[in-house]
Amino acid sequence: MKALDATYCFDLLRGDEGARRRAVEWEGVPETLTIPAPALTEFLRSGYRRGGRLLDRSLTLTRRLQVLPLEAETADDAARLGGELDRQGRSVGTLDLLIAAIVHRHRATLVTRDQDFQRIPGLHLETY
Repeated sequence: MKALDATYCFDLLRGDEGARRRAVEWEGVPETLTIPAPALTEFLRSGYRRGGRLLDRSLTLTRRLQVLPLEAETADDAARLGGELDRQGRSVGTLDLLIAAIVHRHRATLVTRDQDFQRIPGLHLETY
């Protein structure tokens, strides 16, 4: 299962060659494409701010994805992980912690180019 980060969705709409190439690779492959709820919020916020065609394209893209929810246990996992990383001097933002905890709970691979996720142990990442 692939979990798309907001960075991937932004890049895909901007026509980034790596993101487009990855989308073509997934066509016809029985891979479940998902998006963690916090990444969905991060991505759609920009569309709602700008409106118009960007919002339409953003909604079209995300409606094809299964949304991975944020549950209380997962929020606790994110907080625990964040505390550990803070103690190690390797802090990660709260939104990224929530995304990582959701992806980890669902045993998915996060598709992103955001380097902050590399600080999170045990998280399966795929870049483009």
